[in-house]
Amino acid sequence: MPELTPDLSTVEPAPFLLDKLILVQRVFLTAVALIAVGTLCGWLIPAAERFLPDGWNGMRAQTALAALLSALGLIFSEHRRSRRMYCISLLFSCAVGLLAAAVLAEYAFHISLGVDILGTLDPAFPTVAPGRMAVQSALAFELLAIAMILVRLHRRFAAHVADVAVSCLCLTVLILVAGHIFGTLSVDELSLGYRPAPQTLLCLAMLTLVVFTRNAKHSFFRILLGRGIGGRIARFAAPIVIVLPFLRETVRIHVIRLHLVHEEYLSATGASFSAIVTLVLVLVLAWRINGLEEEVRELSLRDELTGLYNRRGFYMFAEQPLRVARRSHLPFCVFFMDMDNLKRINDSFGHDAGSMILAETGKILNETFRETDVLGRIGGDEFAVAGQFSEVAISIAANRLQAIFDERNSDPEWRNGLHFSLGYAVSDETGQESLQDLLARADHAMYLDKRRKKVSVH
Repeated sequence: MPELTPDLSTVEPAPFLLDKLILVQRVFLTAVALIAVGTLCGWLIPAAERFLPDGWNGMRAQTALAALLSALGLIFSEHRRSRRMYCISLLFSCAVGLLAAAVLAEYAFHISLGVDILGTLDPAFPTVAPGRMAVQSALAFELLAIAMILVRLHRRFAAHVADVAVSCLCLTVLILVAGHIFGTLSVDELSLGYRPAPQTLLCLAMLTLVVFTRNAKHSFFRILLGRGIGGRIARFAAPIVIVLPFLRETVRIHVIRLHLVHEEYLSATGASFSAIVTLVLVLVLAWRINGLEEEVRELSLRDELTGLYNRRGFYMFAEQPLRVARRSHLPFCVFFMDMDNLKRINDSFGHDAGSMILAETGKILNETFRETDVLGRIGGDEFAVAGQFSEVAISIAANRLQAIFDERNSDPEWRNGLHFSLGYAVSDETGQESLQDLLARADHAMYLDKRRKKVSVH
């Protein structure tokens, strides 16, 4: 059986995000279904009208039906459902597509296909097609149906087509929502149908977000769900980039209507504000990237178990104080420490016990040596310390280290298991030895100490 390894790709969706998105999707789909069912009841059951809020009939019967079918299609196509459920969702998606296509054909060719006779005549909009959805809504639902059909197909060509369909759907819904917010559309100005109702736009927005997040797991947009640095930055910047233009335009329209500022100054102010906000966003992202880069760099140089530098980090950070000691003609010392009998402890008590001893050793080294010294775990049970030490300081450090270990061994928790062998090497008078040379001499001295202990025991 092949060994299973965790997926460490930073582009793949973060599991915690997927769990949250599934919950959000279910809430959105439930809300769409409730709005659609309530609206359909109002159109089909006259007695139910008095229980609905004012303006409910702004959402037409066809629109409510398309929204309900879309919600059901997305509910049945949820991840990990059976193939039978997926086929049912495909039927709902096709029904939405056919309904929207029929409405678009009616508008284009000025015909009636008999799908717009639901409900009663609306006094506010006397027409022969009281239940017909707006042409903008029909276009949005047609794109939604195409996206719903393609989202589950992970073949390369189908995935690209799904990306295009979802992008067009997002653009269409953004235009409709922005048009409603800006108040630029009105019944008198619109020759192709009436303006979509607020509840229609709300349903379209929620359905679009569900389709977008479902498609994002396998598409170009999956970087938004990624667990890496790029995904975290994208999730921070994307809402700002999307909201900022609409906020700016909303303010501009209201200022123009109130005649507070001349239009040329308003344009200049808007452009300047956008430039400053964009610059601030770039700077925030730069600081954020630097911070994340430092975190990654620190993680790559640290030993996770002990918190000390790993072998790479030890060599990297010990080179600088060695060069300083050479220039200043100061002694430079490298300690090499090996934990005794760690293999026996692992075999007798398990690797968790050995890990506890290694972690406690890292803690003891931090207590013993100075902040300016470089501490590292450079092997499985091997530790190294580098710094500027005089002969007296070397003796004091070694004695203090032994005293702390003896104190820990008196605690029953450690079962007298904290023992080490220690060696050290001091740079010669010429100061030309490399860090690797000093570490090799200290390693040799440590083995002599270990051999001496074995001889004394026998």
